[in-house]
Amino acid sequence: MTKQAKAKPRRVVFQYLVPVHVEVEDGLVSRVTVIDETPIADPTVVEGDATYLADAFAAADDGQAWPSWQFGY
Repeated sequence: MTKQAKAKPRRVVFQYLVPVHVEVEDGLVSRVTVIDETPIADPTVVEGDATYLADAFAAADDGQAWPSWQFGY
């Protein structure tokens, strides 16, 4: 059996603005809630293949569970 070479995955990172609720108690942030049901609007490519943006946009907005949340850089 011959192994086929794996194609390089198409990858793009994009960002868009979403509303958040921030709770502050005694000067400390105690909770941040991202309103993730917000429709994606005006996505901006951060890195990767910009020609893949439309497909990535559709995949991110198709109801699948998101794998994780990461805050900060």
